[in-house]
Amino acid sequence: MNITVYCGSAPGSRESYAKAAQELGSWLAHEGHTLVYGGGKIGLMGIVADAVLAGGGRAIGVIPGFLRTPGRAYEGLTALYTVNTMAERKARMIELGEAFIALPGGPGTLEEISEVISLCRLGRKQAPCLCYNVDGYYDLLEWFFRQMNEQDFLGYSYQEIVRFPRTLEAVAALVGA
Repeated sequence: MNITVYCGSAPGSRESYAKAAQELGSWLAHEGHTLVYGGGKIGLMGIVADAVLAGGGRAIGVIPGFLRTPGRAYEGLTALYTVNTMAERKARMIELGEAFIALPGGPGTLEEISEVISLCRLGRKQAPCLCYNVDGYYDLLEWFFRQMNEQDFLGYSYQEIVRFPRTLEAVAALVGA
């Protein structure tokens, strides 16, 4: 299965984020899944890709040309696609993905997983959408989805579209591996 992982180009302030990225990458490789991600060599992106490759797995990166610079782009991947814009990057990663996981990250990570959640909500994509809630990183986002649901802005239970697992075991169960 191609699993698209969205995450920070920075490692974040907690060691648990890097540990979760490394464990997720190792799990992807062990289970025979292919990582699809933003193509970076830095931050959590680099950590998850390193772990996939170290485990003998496949890693596909999708990176805009303006970010494909030495030290930033991961040139040792199974495949590294260069696109023109961030919008093209998101579209290609969605096209390639069969399941979607957001590790901790910034506004780009939030934008990417939000687009997939919206596509699933509209019936344009059918795939697991997970916000890997490492150390409660996504607690407030989960609360916000509950608010949207309780205030009748979703028309369904948010858990039908997006889940907030706290462990790798829960991620694996929700992906269906």
